[in-house]
Amino acid sequence: MSMFKWEVVNPAPGEAVGPHQRLPWGRTVGLGAQHVVAMFGATFVFPLVMGLDANLAIMLSGVCTIGFLLICNNKIPSYLGTSASFVAAVAAIRTQGGDSADVTGAILVAGLVLAAIGVVVHFAGARLIHAILPPAVTGAVVMLIGFNLAPVVAGVYWPQDQWIALLTAAFMVAAAVLLPGFWSRIAVFLALVFGYLASVFADKVFGSINSITGSSNGELVEHDRVSWAGVKAADWVGFPSGKLADGVSVIHGPSFSVTFILLVLPGVIALIAENTGHVKAVAEMTGENLDPYMGRAIGADGLATAFASAFGGSPTTTYAENIGVMGATKVYSTAAYYVAGIVAILLGLCPKFGAIVNATPGGVLGGITVVLYGMIGLVGAKIWVENRVDFGNPVNMVGLAAGLIAGIGGVSLKFSDDFELSGIALGTILVIVFFHMVKGRTADATSGEVTKRL
Repeated sequence: MSMFKWEVVNPAPGEAVGPHQRLPWGRTVGLGAQHVVAMFGATFVFPLVMGLDANLAIMLSGVCTIGFLLICNNKIPSYLGTSASFVAAVAAIRTQGGDSADVTGAILVAGLVLAAIGVVVHFAGARLIHAILPPAVTGAVVMLIGFNLAPVVAGVYWPQDQWIALLTAAFMVAAAVLLPGFWSRIAVFLALVFGYLASVFADKVFGSINSITGSSNGELVEHDRVSWAGVKAADWVGFPSGKLADGVSVIHGPSFSVTFILLVLPGVIALIAENTGHVKAVAEMTGENLDPYMGRAIGADGLATAFASAFGGSPTTTYAENIGVMGATKVYSTAAYYVAGIVAILLGLCPKFGAIVNATPGGVLGGITVVLYGMIGLVGAKIWVENRVDFGNPVNMVGLAAGLIAGIGGVSLKFSDDFELSGIALGTILVIVFFHMVKGRTADATSGEVTKRL
């Protein structure tokens, strides 16, 4: 049967719709639009905090989603939104003087590495991932990636408008926990809308503020919270264009630096964990064995990340938000994801829409990121809990400890004047090396004896 022929079904309430089935096109289009709303908040927040263009990211996410579906033979319903796994590394690159071309060049290489790993997994089997990156290691790496971002919130976004940031963070927490069903899954998007409206209201009632902005180099300037000058000047239809905050064109070619590449490579581990978890979650929901497609999924995400970065876009990953939509609707049709990809491409071709996104106030981003970055870190703890990682075992406790502190605290290891390992890169290496150095051995806490573990 052709990949593009779906069996049309009209299920009874509560009955599932499989990946190669679809509802009538009217309802399928509605579900596709729902997937766009679910992915939207995080997909344009993370490009903004990485200093990349959100409109380009949204457009390329649609292209990459369609590519992912094709590579996976329509077996794995998924939306590829912007990945948060490289946000901390991007902040480090910019701190060291790198620009957007350096950022996308480093991420492009990481995408190719992920694609190569996908090929290896496809032929060697999914067991290879679990052997090299067991849950103890994966959880630690994801945790240090998230918590490494704390200084970015404190030093860049929160000070731009602390009260709007606080209100936005409070709304997001409440929305994610208290709202029912689908609405709680789009808490990021709702918080962005709330923060935007709160900023407009504050400008009208309290006037402009005197604070830092994203481009003021830490100096206090007087400014409105929301400026729509760029929105008024933008066209309704066209490709993303213009300049980023660092002067690099929105659509640009990558630049490559070994130092910057090493900074982003730990993010590959997080992407492996995200893709593996996504495939397992979809397999559980659909009742199908998708392990034979694990390598395809990882490789497809790697190729998508490399493709997007080649044009100045942001890295991609499979989105948990859309798993939530599937869980709520029990519709796993890949046809809905093709619709979602097309809708995202059309949104990306509207510069005025992109200008509205880029006008998001810094205080709103501060409120969103203070919650999101913490959630990224706690996903690492979630991996530990779900896989019952035993911290009574010194292999886990001691083997991971040094890497976590090195990664979160920004410890550096200098090799020469031109090369050093620090932060996430060093932390990840220490986590992997130290864990495997003692893996399979346990220590008797009372006698100090070390014995080979069976």
